Amino acid sequence: QVPLVESGGGLVQAGGSLRLSCAASRNISSINTMSWYRQAPGKQRDLVAFITSGGITHYADSVKGRTTISKDKVKNTMYLRLSSLNPGDTAVYSCRVRGTDFDYWGQGTQVTVSS
Repeated sequence: QVPLVESGGGLVQAGGSLRLSCAASRNISSINTMSWYRQAPGKQRDLVAFITSGGITHYADSVKGRTTISKDKVKNTMYLRLSSLNPGDTAVYSCRVRGTDFDYWGQGTQVTVSS
């Protein structure tokens, strides 16, 4: 198991921005997709964005236009930049790394947006 550690969450005012990080403790080869999910209290976990090994990105409609997913292979780290935050973005954000024969999740980082 390769631990994934998220960071960058916290309390932010509406309209603000955050950058979340997901760091792997070692280099992970054969990654197909790196993703961010979020789960608000009492709701199901939803996909926020993903980036493929080839750099193709996808965003949920709820964050499209104000979110950027990126990765740094040298640092074994993935990022999620969230802008124009609103209280509806409040959730635990988790990263996920998938390959042909593995599926790793981070422990999650809390993002709270105050109005």
